[in-house]
Amino acid sequence: MAWGAPSRERRVLKAGHSSIAVTLPKPWAEAMNLRPGDLIVFDQNDDGTLYLKPAPLPGAVAPGAPYLVQARSFDTPGVLQRLIVGAYRVGHDSIEIRTELPIAPDRVEELHQAVRGLLGVSIVAQEPNRVVLQNFIDPSKYGLPQLVQRMKMILVAFVDESEELLGRKGRSRRLIGLSEELNKVLALLVRQLFLASRDWSLARRIGSPDPRQLLEWRVVVHALEELGLLLGEAAEELNAQPSALDAAAAASLRPVFADFRENLKEVVETLMHPSFSMACEAFSSSQRLQEIARQTTRAMRAPVRKTPMYAAAMALQRGAACLTILSEVALDRAVSAGNQTILVAAP
Repeated sequence: MAWGAPSRERRVLKAGHSSIAVTLPKPWAEAMNLRPGDLIVFDQNDDGTLYLKPAPLPGAVAPGAPYLVQARSFDTPGVLQRLIVGAYRVGHDSIEIRTELPIAPDRVEELHQAVRGLLGVSIVAQEPNRVVLQNFIDPSKYGLPQLVQRMKMILVAFVDESEELLGRKGRSRRLIGLSEELNKVLALLVRQLFLASRDWSLARRIGSPDPRQLLEWRVVVHALEELGLLLGEAAEELNAQPSALDAAAAASLRPVFADFRENLKEVVETLMHPSFSMACEAFSSSQRLQEIARQTTRAMRAPVRKTPMYAAAMALQRGAACLTILSEVALDRAVSAGNQTILVAAP
């Protein structure tokens, strides 16, 4: 049942001697995991409308309270950066770091690097033993479809850069910037999903009108993350020794990259605008691409299999499998959005 399926009209009922009541839509109550006896809170808007949401659980952190990280010191490289990224991804707006020993200069640089890799985050206080980070992004301004389209543009840029590397002898200067941009958008996408899972009103505003669609969005984001890793890996392999690339293998890979780019665009377009016929075509194209990539990898001669060219071909093959997963989600969306199924004639 879609989120908007229940009737928007509810009859006011008498409850007790002097009270009145209105029942809640069953899909909403189920999505909120509400049970008899649970508490809900409400706010009254100026126009008379009410905003309802489940009451916070006992012991829950108050909204706006900083996420506190306390440690004697941070000695292991990467731990502090991952803690900051993790706190951001799960939805914390304010992150406070406290240590008993002063933060070492290399850890301070690590902290600044983490902040540069997150959209909307700034350092608002910095002391030898204390640092406070604040996120200034309004989540309602970043829709899930908008961010997925941005991810598609970055992934297409990876494909374009890899295709150019097959025909030139110099190294690419764009890969570092593309990787940084991909990580920023991906972190924001994950953050949006976490926030939407806790606030259905936000979920509707950013492109998930039915709360159960968030499960689909998680699959989509995970597949896009895997695609980013694979296409980045393929580009880095080709960028490692561009002057040593095998000409014959490069010629066999170019059409695979071209097909991959077109299928990627087709699949994302179908995800954003579900259509049964388009979804079927995208699924078939993904299946064909997967087979073409597999055949191209198998056809590479033994000496080539120890080169970056073969690693790039394998990454494309695995990336085609991710596109197939996304096309399957597109099919699911197309079926759930319509009331009929069109049988596709067998070839």
